[in-house]
Amino acid sequence: MSKTSPKDIDDDDTWHQFSDAGYSSASVNFDNEQGKDIQVNSEEEWFDGDDFEFEGKTLDWNSPPCPTPLGIAHMIKIGTCNHCLKRVSGKNNMSGEEIRIEAYTRDNSLESSFSNDLCPLCENLFDDVDNIVERIIEKINNLEYTTIQIGIHLPKDLIQEAHEITSRHGASQSMPLKTSMVLDIQNTINNNLNADINFVKDKPDIMILVDGLTLRVDVDVRPIYYYGRYRKLSREIPQTRWPCRACKGRNKGCDSCEGSGLQYIDSVQDLVGEPLRIALDAKDTSFHGMGREDIDVRMLGLGRPFIIEIKKPMGRISEMSNLVKEINTNSDGKVEIDNLIKTERSLIAKIKNSRSDKSYNIRFRISEELEAEFITNSILELSGVIINQETPRRVSHRRADKIRKRKIVDIYNIIIENNEVEFSIRAEAGTYIKELVHSDEGRTNPSVSDKLGVDCEILWLDVNEIHDDEENKDN
Repeated sequence: MSKTSPKDIDDDDTWHQFSDAGYSSASVNFDNEQGKDIQVNSEEEWFDGDDFEFEGKTLDWNSPPCPTPLGIAHMIKIGTCNHCLKRVSGKNNMSGEEIRIEAYTRDNSLESSFSNDLCPLCENLFDDVDNIVERIIEKINNLEYTTIQIGIHLPKDLIQEAHEITSRHGASQSMPLKTSMVLDIQNTINNNLNADINFVKDKPDIMILVDGLTLRVDVDVRPIYYYGRYRKLSREIPQTRWPCRACKGRNKGCDSCEGSGLQYIDSVQDLVGEPLRIALDAKDTSFHGMGREDIDVRMLGLGRPFIIEIKKPMGRISEMSNLVKEINTNSDGKVEIDNLIKTERSLIAKIKNSRSDKSYNIRFRISEELEAEFITNSILELSGVIINQETPRRVSHRRADKIRKRKIVDIYNIIIENNEVEFSIRAEAGTYIKELVHSDEGRTNPSVSDKLGVDCEILWLDVNEIHDDEENKDN
């Protein structure tokens, strides 16, 4: 009997039989006389490098891929579940069960040909979808959201093995395991909630991460952003939280701040943000304003544009108008807002980068009595002038020391009462109005003090308006 070589094999089925066949190996029988033919008496296993054993069965790597009948039959033989059979079969208009029944009709021996406890492509993960969805719904039930993003973490070896089998035997463009799993979770959520949730791939309201190994569900609630304008009517509160100078807000405060951790108990941020945080059962807030005024400066007119960021909100707001009323009532005349509009994070940069002119009223006392006409004419000389302002001493610890050029757009409504002077001014964004008056020991030039030739003491300053009409007209 002659040996058969691979090149003599043409038929695919015969080739698979051949690849599993045993071949003889040579050994010497020392009982026989020298010179006699070598006897073949043991077998050596032949391996072509393409076999893959799963659950004690050898996969037929050279079976044609789906959607051919032989390809589908092969996927059934290795124990593929209905979910995976649908996604790799290429028959998108049929369910996995229908595909299986059709295959059984063609070959009734398939039904008993292979029995397997775990699908080689997903290890029966799809059986856990209902359990996963139940956990997700429990965690998001009381959350406010319009978009959700779902991700799933699967064991690396499972993904690799599934990819190897699918790339060989699955139809072209078979849906990946992760994608299919996420889609099944999304569809089940919508069915269970009788909803049509907008599932997205970026910038969601809620991010859900599922651990495919432990079935743990983690929910990351993205911040909510509200746009508004505030009027600060008090000269004793800062715009944002101001940590205690003594303890820096650490270790639950100190005696100096009476355990609050704050230099000032109230701030615009907390007077507006705390009712929101409580209503939304949120973790914290961040405040983003279009600039800021000093603590002793009021913000009047239509108010200063701002965005309040609500971090990890776990609840919902049924009626915003009621919350706005609550904010104004609780602020006790310190802060007022007219409304709050839900917005996007992208507006923060727009607000922060605004270069809107601002209008002010300022009142100051001069060290010597001067003629009213001289005072008026001297101050009006600054209208329309571009001034040079070196970084003020009071903010030099947090601002770069440089000279800034700022335009004084207009000065009007000059009022003189004995040695007190008041006027209205419109100036370019970033102008230090107090320093424009008292000169900051010559660091602002020219200045009101320089023009009058006397010292000027600031009594109060109000921001009357922020002229952001064009920049922020959509809000």
